[in-house]
Amino acid sequence: MIEKAYKFAEKAHTGQKRLSNEDYIIHPLHVAYFLADLGLDSPTIAAGLLHDVIEDTSITLVELKKEFGEDITFLVEGVTKLRKITEVASKESSYGGHFESLKKMFFATAKDIRVILIKLADKYHNMETLKFMAKADQKRIAIETLEIYAPIAARLGMGRLKGQLEDLAFPYVYPKDYSWLLKKVKEKYSDRLNYIERTKPMIKKYLKDAGITIIDLNSRAKHYYSLYQKLNRKEMDLEKIHDLVAMRIMVPDISSCYEALGVIHKHYKPLPGLIKDYIALPKPNGYQSLHTTVFCEKGRLVEIQIRTENMHDYAENGIAAHWAYSESGKIRPVSANTREVQWVAQLKKFLEDSKTGEEDSSGLTAIKIDFFKNRIFAFTPKGDVKDLPEGATPIDFAYAIHTDLGHAVKGAKVNGKIVSLVYELKNGDVIEIIKGKEKKPSFDWLKIVKTAFARRSINSWFREYRDKTSDVAPTSDVVNSSPKQKFRHRFQTKRQTSVQNVKVPKTGEPLIAGQRGLLYKIAKCCSPKPDQKIKGYMTLNQGVSIHAVTCANLKKANGNGKRVIAANWSRSINN
Repeated sequence: MIEKAYKFAEKAHTGQKRLSNEDYIIHPLHVAYFLADLGLDSPTIAAGLLHDVIEDTSITLVELKKEFGEDITFLVEGVTKLRKITEVASKESSYGGHFESLKKMFFATAKDIRVILIKLADKYHNMETLKFMAKADQKRIAIETLEIYAPIAARLGMGRLKGQLEDLAFPYVYPKDYSWLLKKVKEKYSDRLNYIERTKPMIKKYLKDAGITIIDLNSRAKHYYSLYQKLNRKEMDLEKIHDLVAMRIMVPDISSCYEALGVIHKHYKPLPGLIKDYIALPKPNGYQSLHTTVFCEKGRLVEIQIRTENMHDYAENGIAAHWAYSESGKIRPVSANTREVQWVAQLKKFLEDSKTGEEDSSGLTAIKIDFFKNRIFAFTPKGDVKDLPEGATPIDFAYAIHTDLGHAVKGAKVNGKIVSLVYELKNGDVIEIIKGKEKKPSFDWLKIVKTAFARRSINSWFREYRDKTSDVAPTSDVVNSSPKQKFRHRFQTKRQTSVQNVKVPKTGEPLIAGQRGLLYKIAKCCSPKPDQKIKGYMTLNQGVSIHAVTCANLKKANGNGKRVIAANWSRSINN
């Protein structure tokens, strides 16, 4: 089948050249080599060879199906839809087509994960040959790789590919930072590597003396882009990076992992807070390993990773390492596979619930945050794992468990201690949600939550509340709009129903953030006149309170700058 696919693709691409001036067939061959290296099945490799024939040649889906059947044709068609994302994004001014292409792409991926694996192989070779593209295209494609495809690889547990894609994109997106980093770490890398090599013999001796079989003991240098991201969190100080070069120990089984950890800690003092057990508590993408940072020879800190061969294979290749076949030799449906790919179905559901048009621009941002941003995992008191984007709060956590729980959040405990609802969750946190008696989310939560699901759930509650009470509730449009629009939306209807309670100066009325029609009241503490300069202060439920800029109460309130808003008098009521 693979040979047949190669000959078919070679004939279809006859006469075509890549920008590198190579025969086009070289690209599908590289894709096929990549898929074969992952150990994927023959239909997937064949689809890799054929992945461009529908898009770039005269071959039709009907012809392809006749020659290779429905399975391979489905994979090729799915990858074709994936490819169109970039084209639509660069050619269309609106987000509608882009968003719809994303939907189609992930619908295909949800049905068969092999679609995205072929696309990742395609993306990897394209990134390797990116230098032949125009500069404008280079940066656009590199950004897309950093924001979409590298995170997808990460979520599939494909750590090696994630690092490779990021490092290939890094110099095109941040050329100056890339050059600085290269110069900065070159000497450091060499020094750390030499130190690790000198430390290895002693580690081997300790483990062998304890009767622990060592399958492999090696070192790995941190990927440049991963290092760059970590440096951004560490004030760009390389001295704070302990895993610039890490030691990796592979042993036969899980019990040996823990025994090896005990031996390491017997001889080297561990750094508190940096012992991580990803075997007992795997990452959401399936990654397993023991991590510890210890004071080694001459007091230098070294990160040591301990794992089995299978764990290492999965850490490198992710879901592809667990490719399973049924007894008949047919691929087992991957859409219903392990929990490591459940996020694909969740994304499909998110896209199904998303609208086209006005929400598309925010929808794309939401996808990047909810599904492709750096991940953290936190636990319920019962040990259930919740996979969340970096920066998520207890409110996001509650909504991830159940919408009703999210609506009823009153407070939260993290690791047994009460925390603020704005607390940013960390990897491994245990969260207990404190429920209120009522299911009543706060409007202010929309400023706190990070996940689109939580935001959408809160907005849905307010829409339902509006329908029941004829009050005005915020929508996603408002949440993602400008502050002026938010204020107008929040207060305009209330003002219409309570305008009799509003004191309007005879010679003019306040314009709040340049806008008319917002609910306001004249502050009694200073009773500003139309000849005085004024500012507004957002109250919790009475609109905007208008103060003279000289008002002592307003000056005190300036400590909460987020509530102070620009205001001025109109020249007349009818202006």
